[in-house]
Amino acid sequence: MVRLHFVLQRLIQLIPVIFGISVVSFLIIHLIPGDPATIMLGPRATPETVRQLTVQMGLDKPLYDQYLIFIKNLFQGELGNSILMKQSVNKLIGERLGTTFFLVIYASLLSLLISIPLALWSAMKKGSLIDGGFRAISIIGLAMPSFWIGILLMLLLSIKLKLFPVSGYGKNFGGHIYYLFLPALTITFGLAPVLMRPLRSKIISVFSSEYIEAARARGLKERAVVIKHVLRNAINGTITILGVNIGWLLGGSVVIETVFSVPGLGQLLINSILARDYPVIQGLVLVFAILVVAVNLLTDLCYTILDPRVDLE
Repeated sequence: MVRLHFVLQRLIQLIPVIFGISVVSFLIIHLIPGDPATIMLGPRATPETVRQLTVQMGLDKPLYDQYLIFIKNLFQGELGNSILMKQSVNKLIGERLGTTFFLVIYASLLSLLISIPLALWSAMKKGSLIDGGFRAISIIGLAMPSFWIGILLMLLLSIKLKLFPVSGYGKNFGGHIYYLFLPALTITFGLAPVLMRPLRSKIISVFSSEYIEAARARGLKERAVVIKHVLRNAINGTITILGVNIGWLLGGSVVIETVFSVPGLGQLLINSILARDYPVIQGLVLVFAILVVAVNLLTDLCYTILDPRVDLE
């Protein structure tokens, strides 16, 4: 009951956030210098074509009326139609949403599988050459641009060793795992160091706690101490950090999906920007922002489930 109250309270707090997101999404077209319809159609468009598009998009109406129409369509689940592809924006986003979700979840799990063991090993070897090496690698991973890492992995593992495909998504679950391994690994190179550094510090702090000494005094094996006590208490912060970085993951997927030609929301956004397909851009900005807000809420809930001591009030 307390958790339900917490969720309802957070949802109410998100109302002004969603309102702000809708305003930003709406203003994208209106902040374009010049006439948006002319820019979308290009310099060779006839005045009649420009006028038709202006009426079609409702740009001939006062700004206040346009926003009300936008909000009305939004509550009906309508994001407009693509100028370039002549399809519903809802359909375009819906067809690619699953791909981006799969890539983000894949990269998140891969980052956890890599960062947790390395952080634990580094913490247990504090001050050693291994610890220093892991910290140096994490700094290098944070410093390297994701697109450059992606290109290097593509040249080495795809073109030279021919272990993974250069692009694509696959046709089933196994195919998705295979085709998206390199994109997910590229994202992991940037995300794993972000998770590893604070987790290492937390593990070191937990190791020096009194209850860890008490657990050892009771005769528990070191492996049980590490799994049941150290990791359980140290990993909560990692979940929070991962949730906060979901926005970065979604933003990073834009670049990675373009590098590896993954048919997700990121590639759709880049293609829409290049084609100046502003209805699609407007819809994607709204969807990305709402996804980040929703994931942050889910992260808070997961944190309270993992650590019941957290006060939900």
